[in-house]
Amino acid sequence: MAIRTATKSQAFIIMTILTLSSLTISTAKETVYELLPKYGLPSGLLPNTVTDYTLSDDGRFVVVLEKPCYVKFDYLVYYESTITGKLSYGSITNLKGIQVQSLFIWFNVDEIRVDLPPSNNIYFTVGIINKKLNVDQFKTVRSCRKSLSSSPCHGNGIRSSSLDLHNCVRFDQ
Repeated sequence: MAIRTATKSQAFIIMTILTLSSLTISTAKETVYELLPKYGLPSGLLPNTVTDYTLSDDGRFVVVLEKPCYVKFDYLVYYESTITGKLSYGSITNLKGIQVQSLFIWFNVDEIRVDLPPSNNIYFTVGIINKKLNVDQFKTVRSCRKSLSSSPCHGNGIRSSSLDLHNCVRFDQ
């Protein structure tokens, strides 16, 4: 009789461990790169240095990068270490923390959206200007670089703008 009690106890412990293990697996946080396509957006909108993100029920999000950096698409893009906005299906609005360089001037990207139903286009809103680009360049997650030779601070790891849109940031500290 003692053997049966021990077997039932062992079975109970094993079932408890399996149940807890399955709960842990099912609640594991997906990466931001897995999350973006679920909202109809390409995973390569953010660089490969995302360390964490939060997403609230109303779509507001915060993405944290290891450090500020640049990524070269058709245009040079600068990512601050913290990016915020509101995520909804097919768009990111109220965006803060991403800038794009055009004619040696840096502009804040305010909104990103894709066509619904999906097409080969993605749209970036900078102030009152909308720029249509091919979405293919944003499908692959790109490596983040601390500076590029085309940086307005001439590759020395700092940034500036003649319009004072943002201050230079040192990356080597």
